[in-house]
Amino acid sequence: MRKVRDYDAELKALGDKARALKAKRVEQLGQLVAATGADALDAETLAGVLLDAIGSKDADAKEAWRAKGAAFFQRRGRKGGGAAAIDGPGAAIEPGSDAAGGSSGTPNG
Repeated sequence: MRKVRDYDAELKALGDKARALKAKRVEQLGQLVAATGADALDAETLAGVLLDAIGSKDADAKEAWRAKGAAFFQRRGRKGGGAAAIDGPGAAIEPGSDAAGGSSGTPNG
């Protein structure tokens, strides 16, 4: 005889897993903010910067930001050597350090 499936229990387990994944993502985003030194900004400024980035139609600026972010994670991997705090190539750079090598000369907005 077939085992009866407990759909309520499966649905609850999926909901619990979704909540755990969301909490992990929020924690990782907070770690990213701290690792980049952006935690030195007030919340309103940080939110404004992120909103400008989201609303930007400038493909060149977005590509420059992407490249700078990729370089940030690559440098973190070389300096790290230990466990990564943020899922990715590395996570051991000191907060506030300029891991991306300074300004790329591309306007950020």
